[in-house]
Amino acid sequence: MPFRPTHPRTPNFTLEERRAMFRTWIGRSITPMALALATLTTGCASLPGTETETVAGRHIEYALSKLGPQTVVFENGLGGTLNWWAKVVPDVSKSATTFAYNRPGYGSSERAATPRDGAHIVDELRATLRSKGLNPPYVLVGHSLGGLYMQFFAKRYPDEVSGLVLVDSTHPAQLRGSGNPEQWPAWFRVAFALATSAVEREELQALDATGESVLDSPPFTDKPVLILSASKPMQETSELANYANEMRRDLARLYPGSRHIWVDSGHGIPLEKPDAVIAAIYEVLANGRATPSR
Repeated sequence: MPFRPTHPRTPNFTLEERRAMFRTWIGRSITPMALALATLTTGCASLPGTETETVAGRHIEYALSKLGPQTVVFENGLGGTLNWWAKVVPDVSKSATTFAYNRPGYGSSERAATPRDGAHIVDELRATLRSKGLNPPYVLVGHSLGGLYMQFFAKRYPDEVSGLVLVDSTHPAQLRGSGNPEQWPAWFRVAFALATSAVEREELQALDATGESVLDSPPFTDKPVLILSASKPMQETSELANYANEMRRDLARLYPGSRHIWVDSGHGIPLEKPDAVIAAIYEVLANGRATPSR
């Protein structure tokens, strides 16, 4: 049964106020999704060049820089916006074309009527890239839940992907076993319901089905895959933390030949250790089979 968080009767706090309360309640983060939410109010810098226009029939907020022959595409985590890449994209843009955006329902991007599962999200992103004249192959960079979507993209359209950078990515089996939301402590489920928007909850509800599709897809091989994992959460020892950390260790198993790099950071690697992300992207650009966008 999909996880459907209930909303207790509460005062009419704004979403940002609820997220701030959640960050206070959670203390030390216990899952990648929780970590993403816990750091939403830490004050990301704005990504230069951000604009909103109608793309593929829908208002999309994005930042596009066409300054290099290879194309790097960024996908945000649950609850995150393109500003999470503000310390990464400007550097990469010096050598490559970069595209960062807000998924439907985030920032100024118009909500979509389609389900919020990986198949629809990936196909919408793919259509958006084509509409902006950004043709494959792509280097895909995804943080947290965005990493799961980029895994889905790479496995669904392997000929369109030249390399993959997973930044403390959600594992396809993240919500199984002890990670099942039905097993979360009651206080955490209440906090999550208070802290998240409708579109975020829809993405979470579809996460396990997206993960199953990733696991059922043919392997993504013969192309560079760099996996950056946060080492600081490995110090946590709760049941949920132990499972989340097991998923961190296991992700590289799904990509034989990948390079697994532990980063001295919390879950928010793009904000805390952007140089690690930049270095990984440049490594994939150098070693991948990317060709200029057509």
